[in-house]
Amino acid sequence: MKMINLKNVALIFGLILLLPVTTTAADSNKSETTWPGVQSSFHSFKQYDFQIEELNCRLVIPNEVAAGKPWIWRARFFGIEPQTDIACLENGFHVAYVDVAGLFGSPAAVERWNTFYQYLTTEHGFHKKPALEGMSRGGLIVYNWASANPEKVGCIYADAPVCDFKSWPAGKGSGKGAPKAWLKCLQAYGMTEDEALAYKNNPIDKLQPIAAAGIPLLHVVGDADLVVPVAENSAIIEKRYKELGGSIQVIHKKDVGHHPHSLKDPKPIVDFILKNVQP
Repeated sequence: MKMINLKNVALIFGLILLLPVTTTAADSNKSETTWPGVQSSFHSFKQYDFQIEELNCRLVIPNEVAAGKPWIWRARFFGIEPQTDIACLENGFHVAYVDVAGLFGSPAAVERWNTFYQYLTTEHGFHKKPALEGMSRGGLIVYNWASANPEKVGCIYADAPVCDFKSWPAGKGSGKGAPKAWLKCLQAYGMTEDEALAYKNNPIDKLQPIAAAGIPLLHVVGDADLVVPVAENSAIIEKRYKELGGSIQVIHKKDVGHHPHSLKDPKPIVDFILKNVQP
């Protein structure tokens, strides 16, 4: 009777352990296992904080990833009035965020967004057209990035958004303004105040590429907003976008100021996002 060579058995077993593991389609939906960084919790969903190319990034993972890996891209104030983000997570969306604080939608901020978009879509197969969520000063980056990348946007949800930095933080209209933030804004753009006041490349000025791409817009505004006055921001966007043939809906909150953002029941916002970010 031929004896089994134990050395050969051990060698074969070792080779088997080195073989690559086949990933199934079901496994690919468990994207939370592939994320680096620090794990925490966002309203019971797994949140990861990590860096790519020295950028501070954040991602919240849905329990069940929807087909096509859709996502909503939060521009600023992560976690403030989170009801829309939570509802999107419940519908299988990821919630993504990259830090652009202090950049006021400047070219440097747009470049950060370019890097993050490339990372999520090419390395992790995210949907090519996310929903952009711009709250307050976040309106500057969502519109500036969308106008530079109109083919990469599913829709824009803007909440009491800054659409012209001459309105806020400059305060050159009826709004209160923010002198310290205005100085930081000038530094971010590398401009003098005279140059900034003559600047014609704010979101209100460059809607044509967004309209040409057929990107639907939803704004939620407080009619009593004294910080980011509707007349100097969302009302101008609405008028000009309609003139360009674009689709825009504005939800007005009567007797409400700049805060609180969003809606107590975010269903109209969520329905808008689900309708316009398709697999």
